[in-house]
This record gives sequence, structure tokens and C-alpha cells, in this order.
Amino acid sequence: MVSRRIEEKQTAVQALIAGWHRWLDAERAHLPLWLPVALAAGIALWFALPWAPWRQAAACAAAALAIGFLLAGLRPLAWMALLLLAGLGVSELRVALNHHPVLAGRVFVTVTARVESAEPLAFGDQRLVLVPAAGHSLPGGTQRLRLRLRGEQPQVAAGTIISARALLSPPSGMAVPGGYDLARRAWFDGIGGTGVALGQVAIVAAPPPGPGLWLADVRGRLQALITSRMPGEAGAVAAAFVTGWQGAIPPATAQAMRDAGLAHLLSISGLHIAVVVGSVALLMRWLLGLWPWLVLRVPVPTLALAAGALAGLAYTLLAGAQVPTVRAVIAACIVVVGMMLGRQALSLRLLAAAFAILVVRPEALLGASFQMSFAAVIGIVALYESRLGKWLTAVREDEPWWKWPARAAASLLASGLVAELALSGIGLYHFGRSGLYGIAANLIAIPYTRFVVMPALMLAMLAEALGLGWLWPLAGWAMQQLIVLADLTASLPGAVITSAAIPGPAFALGAAGGLWLALWRTRARWLGLAPLAGAVLVGWAAAVPDVLVSSDGRHLALRLSDGRLAHARERVGDFLMDNWAEAVGSDPASAVWLGTLPLARCSAESCVADVQRDGRRWRVLATTGRSLIPRDRFAPACAAADLVVSDRRLPD
Repeated sequence: MVSRRIEEKQTAVQALIAGWHRWLDAERAHLPLWLPVALAAGIALWFALPWAPWRQAAACAAAALAIGFLLAGLRPLAWMALLLLAGLGVSELRVALNHHPVLAGRVFVTVTARVESAEPLAFGDQRLVLVPAAGHSLPGGTQRLRLRLRGEQPQVAAGTIISARALLSPPSGMAVPGGYDLARRAWFDGIGGTGVALGQVAIVAAPPPGPGLWLADVRGRLQALITSRMPGEAGAVAAAFVTGWQGAIPPATAQAMRDAGLAHLLSISGLHIAVVVGSVALLMRWLLGLWPWLVLRVPVPTLALAAGALAGLAYTLLAGAQVPTVRAVIAACIVVVGMMLGRQALSLRLLAAAFAILVVRPEALLGASFQMSFAAVIGIVALYESRLGKWLTAVREDEPWWKWPARAAASLLASGLVAELALSGIGLYHFGRSGLYGIAANLIAIPYTRFVVMPALMLAMLAEALGLGWLWPLAGWAMQQLIVLADLTASLPGAVITSAAIPGPAFALGAAGGLWLALWRTRARWLGLAPLAGAVLVGWAAAVPDVLVSSDGRHLALRLSDGRLAHARERVGDFLMDNWAEAVGSDPASAVWLGTLPLARCSAESCVADVQRDGRRWRVLATTGRSLIPRDRFAPACAAADLVVSDRRLPD
């Protein structure tokens, strides 16, 4: 009896192993696609673990798993464990190589520095990145500072040496736990402090001539040219299409583009690179085809594709080589090489672009731009590798004439639906809001941008180079219609859905489920629906915070029964309030000062509020000023409160 049970168990194990190998054989072509995923998982794990000993333990565990899987003959899992270990390693290496000083606190100081880059912002403001000038140093030994110039200031170009009185502080951290970490982004960018100039900025020295500043100068000149030829919001959006600088776009226009699901058009990414590469390749193929001697001796299509790839690389450098642009140009180069070799151009092997970016800049994984870019690419390519996608792209010679445009319309609709489904969860996680009509808006905006807006901009710039400026109004009109579409979509009833802060585990489950659905091809792919359902349940069950406190303890806000936020200080910065509103799914415009409500008593130094929750009264005390509060008044107030929030030493 015992031996029979042992034999049955051995048979079951053998059947399980055989089934595992059959499944691996069926999915063998898609196994390499999980290597970038494993690398990304290791990077995400490094950032999720707060202490160095925990990261070291995770690295040891990944190494042990790799050895164990290799000894067991499970080589695919061994490679996954090794890439997980590599993700931990590249993150550790990136942090070690990027180490630099950061300001310890707020300082008023006179800064004399060289401008590394100058970006125009809305309403005439400018954002400068400063580096030490010859013979001078930056406060706190920092290597780079970010300085904002407000009001009427001289236009500053890259390479200029300036002197300014400024209020500087360390970069702001997360407004809410798990939220956008501005300090982390600034640290990886090498920024040791941020601030605002006080008073007029003095120009100490003009930019010196030299090749190092040529590209920045070209970007600045293009920005100024486009905004002068196309004034207003259309010019600001057009300049973002060409130079990648979005700071000059009015906040209302930028918000409308986000709510309409068209914000991806403002970031130079796949659509823009595809238009540039494709246009240059087609033009070069036509021009080279006019030379019979060359056509008979050289593969003209290959030369044309190479010229298109070079144009994409030049466009990337001009746009500042941001992560979305780099991702797009790497993907475009992979497509071009695939076409040169006669391979299928569009495939999930475009994930090689993600691998390249993450090895060099692992922190890019945490950004919404990186996640949205690759989520859309993976979703759309997976769609066209499926049976539905092959049916949508199949064209037969004997079919009626009307089926081709019908398939094209259905293909565009399916692509928009898949992309919107892939992006909506990421948008809700990062921004607390997502456009509901983004699919419909993109069905119009993407082909309109590809065939009208981008060609109009390219023709206007070409005409400007030839001394003909009469095409700029046409390009401005085309750009304005795109903005009108965004405004119209964002103003529709129910155009935006909002959500309170989605916990990290819910986002991780959703990402795992989506990748499982997209990367496999057998029936096992449908198991990805389980983590997707778990993500929805975890997100839905997450508690919405009742009290929000800034990381420095100086600001507090209460969530009222109607969902609005009530802040303790009379004045709160827009960045903090926007992040708080995203965390609770509220509208930042509806926020009120606690001092205007009957439930609170506020003065210049403190605020006391009585809050009813779940049948109990809670008293909240927050200090709101910097003056000394007498102990005989402060101690009784603290004793009577259930919750005290203060950035000072409290009495016993």
C-alpha cells in the first residue's frame, strides 16, 4: 500500500514536470521577453526595500534561487533569478555612482553660477539648472541647483554666468506616503537644491562660444522662434513637439490634455519619432530613386531606412534625450534593423529598448512616463500578435473594397481601446485621475497629429529655413484645433474619473496580471485575470486617509465628510495641495481653510479642530506658525488633543 502511494506520487510529479516542459516548449519563443521583466522586478524590489541589509538579503536570496533552479535543470527560471539579481545590482551601482551633496536646510544666499540649461515656463517664468562657475562654488558643496526666475527677468541662455540672491532649500520629498517623490527625481538628476531668485538677476558673463553649448543654444533658439511665430498656447504646445520643453504650456491647457487622454502627445515619444523616421525614410527613398546608377548598385530602401534612423537620433538629441524619446528611438532603430534584415518589424522584442534604458537609468522604472510608454507598446503589439490582430491586419485580394477601410477603422478602435486599458490603471495610480473619453479623443487626435499637425510643423520650419514664413499661421491653426479637441473632450460630463491613492500592492498585482496576459500565447495567459481582479479588490478596499501631514510637519489637512480637504495653514503650495487631493480623490480647487469652518478655531500660530468619525469626537491640534507659544498655554492644549501635529519640540 505504501509503495503504491509512493509510485502514484512519483507519477504525478513526473506528469507535472512533463506538463511544465510541454508548456515551456510551446512558449519558448516568448521566454526571452521575461528577461527585461525580471530586471525591472529586481529594480522595483531595490526601491521597495528601505534598508541596505534587506537589499543584501534579497540579493543573496536571488543568487540562491538562481543556483537552485540551475541545479534542478530549470534554466529559464535560473535566468529569471539572475536578471532579478542584476536589477538589484544595477540599482545599487547607479546610486553609488550618483552620490552627491544635498542642501541640509533652507538658506538665503547669493549664488554666482553658470547656467547649464534654461527652460521657459508659463507666464514668462524661467527654470534654470546651475553648475559652479570658474572660481565659485555652490552652497553646501552641491554640484547642481535648480532655480526659478519669476516675473520680469532677462532671458537667460545656456552658458551664461549669473549672480542672484536666492532662497534655496532641499528638494521636496513625497507629499503622501507612496506618492511622487520629487526629491528622489532631483537626486538622480544630480540636483542638490531648488529655489527661487529674489529680486533681479545680474548677468555676469555672456555664454562663451563652444561646441558644448551648441545643442542647448539650438533648442533655445527653436523655442523662441516657434513661440514668436505662433503666440499663445498653440505656440507653447508646438514648441513642446519640437524641443520637448513643456514648461511654457499654460497649466489649464496641460490639464485639459491630461483629462482628454492626449497628454502623451506633449511628450516626444513613439508617435513623433515614427513620423520623423518614416517621413525622412520615404523622402530619401524617393530622392535616391531618381538616380538610376545608384538604384542599380545600392539597396536604396536600406539607405533610406538608415537615413530615417539617423534623423530620429538627431531629433532625440535635439529634444534633450528624455526617457520617452530615448525609448522611442531605440524601438524605432530595432524596427529599422528588423526591416533591413527582412524580419517582422513590430514584435514584443521591442522590450529590448526597456532593457537598455533600465540598465543605464534604473530609476526610470518608477516614472509614469516610462510605465505608460511601455504599457501602451506591449498592449498594442500583443494585440496584433493575437488572432484578433492578425484578422484585423489580414487583407485578401478577393474581398470587397469596403472591407479594407472597415478593418482599418476597427484596427484603430481596437488599438485605442487596448492602449487606454493599459494606461488607465497607471494614470489612476500616479495621478489619481484618468480620462474617460481618451479612446474617442485619440481616435481623432493620433491620425490628425500624424498626418496634419506634424507635417504642418515640419513644412513651416522648412519654409522658415528658406526665408518663407507664411506657413506658420497654417501650423498654428492646425495645432489650435488639437487644443480645441482636448478642451472639448475634457469639458464633457463625466470626462474624468478620480480615485483615492491606490496602494502599491494593488499596482504591482495589476502590472503582473497585465504582463502575464500580454507576454504569453497559450491558454495559460488567461491566468493573468486573477491578479488583475486582485488588484481591483485591493484598490477598492484601501482606506482613504482622514488626515494628511506634510513630511516636514508644517502642514496638515483634514478630509471632510463631503470629500473636500480643509488645510490648517491659510496658505498652502499648489504642489502639496495637488498631491494631497490626488491621495483622497478630491478636487484641489474645492479645498478650504480650516479657519472658515465652524468645527475649527484657528489663529496665526495654531489650529484646533473637533472631528466626528465613527461616532467618536477627535480633537486635532496643529501649529501653523514659527513664533514661540507659551508653555502654560501649549501644554494644556496638547493634553486636551487626541492628535498633535507640530514641527517643534512638544511639552511632556
